[in-house]
Amino acid sequence: MPQEFNLKPLLICKIVNLVPYICFYYIWYDTPPEDTIPLVFPELEQQLQPLPPCHDSVESMQVYKQHCQIAEEYREVKKEIALLEERKKELIAKLDQAEKEKLDAAQLAREFEALTEENRTLKLAQSQCVEQLEKLRIQYQKRQGSS
Repeated sequence: MPQEFNLKPLLICKIVNLVPYICFYYIWYDTPPEDTIPLVFPELEQQLQPLPPCHDSVESMQVYKQHCQIAEEYREVKKEIALLEERKKELIAKLDQAEKEKLDAAQLAREFEALTEENRTLKLAQSQCVEQLEKLRIQYQKRQGSS
């Protein structure tokens, strides 16, 4: 007779459509087969999925609603973590680029200083050559005038 008792509620559930089949499955057995639990949040692991409530129990419905809210919050937090990890990658890339540019700028500054010093040295050498050339020109003109 217990089988008859178990079948009647299932038949009523299907006819009236008040309580899904899975609810009775859950009540009668400690753990329903995993493939019979509908995935309310498909991205959540199976053990984190909210179990379907017993619609006859207010407490079961409340627990189910709380579990769904927590699962939704969990999903949002995971989404936010993913966005923050992506932002972290972007910021690390920007930091690497800035450090590279900083090194490039420092290298350019050193090159500029070296070239400025070389320019100063060359200008000094040029002015000394111009002076020496002028002295030689004067000496040459003196020799030309005395001969």
